[in-house]
Amino acid sequence: MTSLTHTPIRRTTFVSKKNKSGKHLIEIGNFISRLRQSRGLTQDELAIKLGTSQSAIARIERGEQNVSTAILAKISVALNRDILQLANGALNIRIDGGHKLSGEITIKTSKNGAMGLLCAALLNQNTTILKNVPKIEEVNRMIEVFQSIGVGVKWTGAIGNDLEIKPPQQFNLKTINTASAEKTRSIVMLISPLLHILPKFRLPQPGGCRLGSRTVKPHLYALEKLGINITTKEKYYEISATKLQAAEIILYESSDTATESALMAAALIPGVTTIKYASANYMVQEVCFFLETCGVKIDGIGTTSLTVHGVKKINTPVTYHLAEDPIEAMFFLAAAIVTRSSITLSRAPIEFLEIELLKLEKMGFRYKILRRYVSRNGRTALVDLKTFPSRLTALEEKIECRPYPGLNMDNLPFFAIIATAATGTTLIHDWPYEKRAIHLKDIEKLGADAVLVDPHRLYITGPTPLRAAEIICPPALRPAAILLIGMLAASGTSILRNIYSINRGYEDIVARLNSLGAKIAILREF
Repeated sequence: MTSLTHTPIRRTTFVSKKNKSGKHLIEIGNFISRLRQSRGLTQDELAIKLGTSQSAIARIERGEQNVSTAILAKISVALNRDILQLANGALNIRIDGGHKLSGEITIKTSKNGAMGLLCAALLNQNTTILKNVPKIEEVNRMIEVFQSIGVGVKWTGAIGNDLEIKPPQQFNLKTINTASAEKTRSIVMLISPLLHILPKFRLPQPGGCRLGSRTVKPHLYALEKLGINITTKEKYYEISATKLQAAEIILYESSDTATESALMAAALIPGVTTIKYASANYMVQEVCFFLETCGVKIDGIGTTSLTVHGVKKINTPVTYHLAEDPIEAMFFLAAAIVTRSSITLSRAPIEFLEIELLKLEKMGFRYKILRRYVSRNGRTALVDLKTFPSRLTALEEKIECRPYPGLNMDNLPFFAIIATAATGTTLIHDWPYEKRAIHLKDIEKLGADAVLVDPHRLYITGPTPLRAAEIICPPALRPAAILLIGMLAASGTSILRNIYSINRGYEDIVARLNSLGAKIAILREF
């Protein structure tokens, strides 16, 4: 089966043969050429994989040869990229639900950690190698942005999941890939590293999950203390600075990305900058660990008060191993719970799952920690744990998220689908976002008994047997993910349409679920 993992290049949609004009063939050829190079393959090596000649590959890449859907399907397999997509760019899957899962799954590294580290890598004038980067759509979009402004980025390593990043001698933001920038909210974290290079520039307004009003004011208020000015226009931000200076920053809210922005800005301002009411979440700690590897001393990591001892410049080869993703771990925990399955999760970052596991334990969830050890970054605590089929009872108290060390905001949605398997009524209080609870109510389409009280609160009564359905993914990552989990438990055949929002954050999720015994197929429509 072709992997859903996407490579770091601009999305291109291919349609039926009758639309393949000369211009379209050139577009296809350019796409395949970039895809091949991103995989580190020569034309000869790709030809061997396809059982053809190097000259044939060269003609395809120049747009001089017609390509059938069968050829494109073979290239998709050879390059591990689903080239054949719907005309609207959507990708759909079919889930035959109601099957138990079994086996072992290794937790991948995190989307949120990777995005912060990609931005922080631009602080280094030398080469940065990020080890074990997740090959997900969100990372792909940022790489496209990097490449468009002159940053050298290539996949390396034994299995091609390390990223080598080389800043250019001169950045060119006039050529920025606006389409890719608008698809990721993480683009806002480029403000700080670019301000150390360019005195004035513009950045497109970001996208990402659509969860109501998500203001950049926490970034603005934090960075203005350091001498950075941000003006919000209709479609872009205008950023400038005259003289950067160390300062005391009190964050407007305990925002993960605002904390990361402040850290990246302070890292290259000589002197001591204090960040109060900082987020202590896993992705913030990841940026701190990386900056320490670069020679920047940071006191208070893991607390809400960070002291950054800024340096004049960073110009040294750096290699850093990304830490594992607690949100992906929660995805597989939820999948095991609703399918009443026993699976083993390896490399789960336990310090960012403790409150979630405690609440699940009080609901009746049974699990066993098999082993404790440390991640390859030398800092993050990991465990292997085994789940067991459990009978759950709803908690009397509401389930709500809090800044770390509270229940993670991205893990709260998983409790909505878990609540369908618990006896009693669960109140999910999603206070940070105006619209996410509305998307969570989509589990009702699978037969869940869900009542939306207001845009922040949802009552779910269980246990309810889930039923198969055909649903279009909501435009938010975690609400989309819980629909997939629900479909694994629902008897019958479900269709989940346009899973781009899931591919933003989960690497190769279909193949990995199938390795546990799920029955999921990618739907191809030509």
